[in-house]
Amino acid sequence: MLRYIFKKIVYGLLVLIGIVTLVFFLFQGFGDPSRMVMGQTGDSTTQSNIRKELYLINDKGESISRFQQFLYYLNDISPISVHSKEDIAKKNLKGIFIGGNKKLGLKIPYLSKSYQSKRPVWNVLMQALPGTIMLAAAAMLLAIVLGIPLGVIAATKQNTWMDTSAVFGSIIGISAPSFFMGIIIAYLFGFVLSDWTGLHISGSWMALDEITGEKRLSLQNLILPAITLGIRPLAIITQLTRSSMLDVMDQDYMRTAYAKGLSTKKVIWKHGLKNALNPVITAITGWFAELLAGAFFVEYIFGWQGLGKVTVDALEKLDYPVVMGAVLIAATFFILVNILADILYGVVDPRVRVE
Repeated sequence: MLRYIFKKIVYGLLVLIGIVTLVFFLFQGFGDPSRMVMGQTGDSTTQSNIRKELYLINDKGESISRFQQFLYYLNDISPISVHSKEDIAKKNLKGIFIGGNKKLGLKIPYLSKSYQSKRPVWNVLMQALPGTIMLAAAAMLLAIVLGIPLGVIAATKQNTWMDTSAVFGSIIGISAPSFFMGIIIAYLFGFVLSDWTGLHISGSWMALDEITGEKRLSLQNLILPAITLGIRPLAIITQLTRSSMLDVMDQDYMRTAYAKGLSTKKVIWKHGLKNALNPVITAITGWFAELLAGAFFVEYIFGWQGLGKVTVDALEKLDYPVVMGAVLIAATFFILVNILADILYGVVDPRVRVE
């Protein structure tokens, strides 16, 4: 088992290295970063200092090759890295450092500063990350709470209108893109029917208190984007639960439970569902990572302040450090959740660990 876990972690790290490489060479070549930082005005000294900070030139004013820039970038974003005292102070690096002038450190990754706000990218993204996690968790909770009972009902009422409706609805849910459903739901429930639903077409997860003027958590704006994001996993969980329950209902232990005189409700929900949930549980774990990626479009449509909204706004403003940081954080979460899903597969079904 430990060898299996180690292999998955190594694969995840290789994928992350590939993503880091792609992100750097994709975005680093757009425009002059120093000009983007200081705008169209600024003296040559200021531009030179900025170019040094961005690893475009060295202390002698000589240009640094793209490969060297990449190595500096890796050193900045790596949790384990080597930095000078000046770097640690200038970049305000947070972590544990040991050594002399050149220090080995275990630190929070340094993702540079935003071109527009001049704030550290890490702070910008960490402020937005809770919104994305909140949205993905709410969507998955909605999918679980509705999808599992619907799948069980469809299986126990096979070939009835309930089963047909559940299957047909699942096909629509799987086929419909999130951005398309988001536009329809936002317009219908947040605009046309807003007087009845009390919901708005867009809104953040933080609202201003009308009396004190302080920010407070507002879950009202979470409803529509969570429904939009949860439609696809809801459809898949319904289909998986239905298929798994149909297989379980043909097993000998189910017939034995009926023969003992147990009620249909107890046999289905206690004995049947318990054994049918293994593939559903592993699918839920994997789909949570998918929701983090899918949230980017949904957040932008509904104005929900998360990684997706911040990333799209940064793209519009050519704020590439924010875009690069957002892609790396989203990719890291995606890889970590998929590693956990693979490990869970191995726990639930030991056959997947067989080499």
